[in-house]
Amino acid sequence: MNKNIFAHDEWKRSEHMAVRECVGYYLFTHQIMEVTGPDACRFLDYMYPNNIANLAVGRDRYTTMLNDDGEIIDDVVIMRLEEEKYWVSTLYGTQADDWFYFHSEDYDVDASEITDEWHMFAVQGPKSKDVMNSILEGNVDDLKFFMHKWDKLGEAEVLVNRGGFTGEKFGYEVYCTADDADAVQDAIDAAVRAAGGKEVTEFQVFAWTLPTEAGFYYMRDLGHTNPFEVGLEKNINWDKDFVGKAALEKVRENGPAREMVGFEVCDECEDFYITSKQYGGPGEPVYIDGEEIGRVSKLVYSYVKNVNNGYILAKKDALHIGDKIKIHGYDCVITEKKWL
Repeated sequence: MNKNIFAHDEWKRSEHMAVRECVGYYLFTHQIMEVTGPDACRFLDYMYPNNIANLAVGRDRYTTMLNDDGEIIDDVVIMRLEEEKYWVSTLYGTQADDWFYFHSEDYDVDASEITDEWHMFAVQGPKSKDVMNSILEGNVDDLKFFMHKWDKLGEAEVLVNRGGFTGEKFGYEVYCTADDADAVQDAIDAAVRAAGGKEVTEFQVFAWTLPTEAGFYYMRDLGHTNPFEVGLEKNINWDKDFVGKAALEKVRENGPAREMVGFEVCDECEDFYITSKQYGGPGEPVYIDGEEIGRVSKLVYSYVKNVNNGYILAKKDALHIGDKIKIHGYDCVITEKKWL
């Protein structure tokens, strides 16, 4: 990574800070699996380690998805639209479809990808609530985090979900049909600009810099890890059976071998080169006394703190907050995994 691709990119900075200080919106339609049928709840409760059985209609839940070895193969948000109808928001719809099919034999359930039928606009930032209230027939005043409802936006029927991938207290996702997408975007764009915000066009902003600043993961960060290694073990319901449970119980008993930690580059060099897994490859190795103890999973930039920040997947207890280390010859420091 070259420091200047983030720190001195004023376009990225303006889009990032629009979300932090005002409001920004972007089109980022995740792939959507629709799961229906009498056994939909029981099936999803087995497929995912979090508690899906008690998810109420109109509410959402974040959860990882595991393979038989207890490794994370996806992280998703599950929305219960009706008693027997769920949406699963994922970045890996084709893989999820195959995984669902492989495990669905004993369940009266139907799962299909409906991504092409829907678009999702994220409206995020301190003024996002005002923006939503200005364009909806109803309002979002009583919409709690991870709650969704149907509403009207102009002539379009939309599903409004309070949530997002930016770490903002106020953020909303607007789902509309593909046919209504242009009209919905025009309305959102006009309202956001009237509020002093802007469209976020940079993938590196809405998928990397904003989420990382809030301590969130992109799925590439989670590959070949288990929930204990990345701090997601609280999202597990141990009182039920789920895919990967036996392997994960062994991790719980023995403790994780690795952990994800935060770090910042504090070297004054303007042009440094530290590779990270998000660009492909294994990421820059991290050494302590000549021993490799981890790899750089992510390295981006916090526009709020004005530091190059990211994650290291390291041997458990090898690194601690405040430790000063060298990565590829550059001075770095271990920090919390949050920069807000």
